[in-house]
Amino acid sequence: MALIQCNFYSDVLMMSTSMSVILPQQTLTQIGMSSQRKEQKLHPTLFLLHGFSDDETTWVRRTSIERYAANLGLAIVMPNVHHSFYSDMVYGNRYWTFLSEELPAIARSFFPLSDDREDNFVAGLSMGGYGAFKWALRHPERFAAAASLSGALDMVSFIKGQANEGAFKRVFELIYGDADITGTEDDLLWLLKRGDYSKELAPKFYQCCGTDDFLYQDNLSFRDASKQTGLDLLYDEGPGNHSWDYWDAKIQDVLKWLPIR
Repeated sequence: MALIQCNFYSDVLMMSTSMSVILPQQTLTQIGMSSQRKEQKLHPTLFLLHGFSDDETTWVRRTSIERYAANLGLAIVMPNVHHSFYSDMVYGNRYWTFLSEELPAIARSFFPLSDDREDNFVAGLSMGGYGAFKWALRHPERFAAAASLSGALDMVSFIKGQANEGAFKRVFELIYGDADITGTEDDLLWLLKRGDYSKELAPKFYQCCGTDDFLYQDNLSFRDASKQTGLDLLYDEGPGNHSWDYWDAKIQDVLKWLPIR
């Protein structure tokens, strides 16, 4: 595997930014790890999104994601979006537009990544789980699968509840201003209601959360709302909290679950 720290300029953000990228590499003499790559010239790709306190390097620093993906022939793109909740901020930058429009085009211009829907996946933890599901629900035509690990999936409840005070309060004021996101494209439960979940149009979804996680109830809300739709959702819960021990284990389950061709 090749690990690349890529610094580049974003026209959408109007500033330099960064992403970490893992690329498949066929190796014969590497000791302690074997690596594979697919026969096709363009790599299947997982866009892997970070959480609130993290950046583009965190998945590599706190898990063995490079080793886990080595035999899958899978490229992994990990962008940096700061505290944006993968949104176009009222008082800040247009991180949703950056993520959903500019980033894939730039990454594919730099690296041999497939743009076929069947070869593209998105996943993330916490804030990144929210971003992953928002991206897949708003653009189901782009992804074969999406995964959330301990995601902030009921943002309306989260903003009005425990995030209404302390550090999150100021962040949400910067992102949303005075707006109520209920019934908007930033509200995953609303996106669920309006979606078309025919097999031809909708990705597969994987959702997991530890039962000791402070976002557990929000995850139950999304799970229960999805039952009223035709969403193809695999739901997994068990012991665990909002920690890297949990996410390091579950990202391995996600990689095994991905429908890589």
